[in-house]
Amino acid sequence: MTDLSAFPITRRWPAQHPDRIQLYSLPTPNGVKVSIMLEETGLAYEPHTINIGANESWTPEFLSLNPNGKIPAIIDPDGPGGKPLGLFESGAILLYLAEKTGKLLPADAARRMEAIQWVFFQMGGIGPIFGQLGYFHKFAGREIEDKRPLERYRAESQRLLGVLETRLEGRDWIMGDEYSIADIASLGWVRNINGFYGAGELVEWDKLKRVPAWLERGLARPAVQRGLEIPKRP
Repeated sequence: MTDLSAFPITRRWPAQHPDRIQLYSLPTPNGVKVSIMLEETGLAYEPHTINIGANESWTPEFLSLNPNGKIPAIIDPDGPGGKPLGLFESGAILLYLAEKTGKLLPADAARRMEAIQWVFFQMGGIGPIFGQLGYFHKFAGREIEDKRPLERYRAESQRLLGVLETRLEGRDWIMGDEYSIADIASLGWVRNINGFYGAGELVEWDKLKRVPAWLERGLARPAVQRGLEIPKRP
């Protein structure tokens, strides 16, 4: 049996199946990237719910795996060289799992880098900007009288959706006919704009054609449907 005792996080969230990838997450837009990826690739894994509302990601055990205190994070008991590997940052985990399985990342070197750049586009743009829009539109930011921050993130969110809309011209997926980690990275975030954040009207969602169709195709995938619900919410 694989020994994961070197990882302090397993003391708080014990592994019942230590031979499987251990997923520490919550079904947020960042969290579902990894659960969807694991479902798409068919890798055996064991999910652990991290209640971020109860600040569980700031406990010493979680911070021992991710010093940045954010979900998701994983432990792969069969990492490089057959040794256990702990990993955080959703984009890095997507890339790692794609390379581990040889799935959802183009094999051609140029197209591989093209897909990775779109993952970075999500990590550096869509995620942070959409998250700020959600904050200022739906959460505590609504109480701020100065509406310039909301307008800033509204305009930038709309611009980013426009970039994606242009990219999807003549394409079913971000990489064309090939569904990849570029799509998985962005699906949860784009879903949130017109869903959880309720900001569709702000970003003029109804004027988009390709992005909603792409989102619908993505959400129709069985692995995506399963991944959106993993781990169970507290």
